Amino acid sequence: MALEEETENEGPEGRAPGGGGEEITKLEAGSRALVRVVHNVVSDGVGPISGSVAWAEDRLRRVQGTRYQAERRSSRGVDDPPADIEKAVSRLIKESVAAAGSAGFVTGLGGFITMPVAVPVNLAGALVINARLAGGVAHLRGYDITDPHVQAMIPLVALGSSAQTALAAIGADIGIKLSQQALKKLSIEVIRKINRKVGFMLLAKYGTKRAAVTLVKAIPFAGGIVSGAVDAGLTAAVGKAARRWFDVAESGAPEPVGDSAV
Repeated sequence: MALEEETENEGPEGRAPGGGGEEITKLEAGSRALVRVVHNVVSDGVGPISGSVAWAEDRLRRVQGTRYQAERRSSRGVDDPPADIEKAVSRLIKESVAAAGSAGFVTGLGGFITMPVAVPVNLAGALVINARLAGGVAHLRGYDITDPHVQAMIPLVALGSSAQTALAAIGADIGIKLSQQALKKLSIEVIRKINRKVGFMLLAKYGTKRAAVTLVKAIPFAGGIVSGAVDAGLTAAVGKAARRWFDVAESGAPEPVGDSAV
């Protein structure tokens, strides 16, 4: 079951701290919706925009030409020459930055996001671009984007320059010291908790100004990541974060640890 589907039925513990009012309830729903958007974009795409895997594979095929072998899709990032992978990653970042700087990119997306807390179409477009980019880099570097641990990393990377701030805030909030390697070893239950909190951070980053201000009042750790306009600069930061976070995947997934470790 996909991680975003599991979090949909979470109980009151998933609510924003300091809340209790109708507005906070709407922020909860909005934050969950944004996490679903990220995972949907990565897995299936939206409208005319293809998902991360299909997009990344197409760009790798263009890099490799006749050397491209589709049957190696399941082991992508392991059998392919590192130079090819890096050229494809660079292409994904370059295209995404260009798209983020183009107002025309989002015109075909329309009202694909319907949430209790509105997300302006330009910011929705930025989220689509950045989420797909993070997923594409992860795939090319050999990560399984259906793995819940990887799914938890992608929204963090979509925060761009705020990724380290998000890690510090989330780690402190759930009582552990988070890092990329530690995140891969967490239990699914802890991943769900992280997923909920990342949703509020995404809302603060990509939501309306009113939503961001409400989050700052209700959730202290959100204050550090609220930003103004989301543009090509953020997408460039997402690309840089994706390169750093999704290093070449090691063979064999690490065994998750139980909740006793947190």
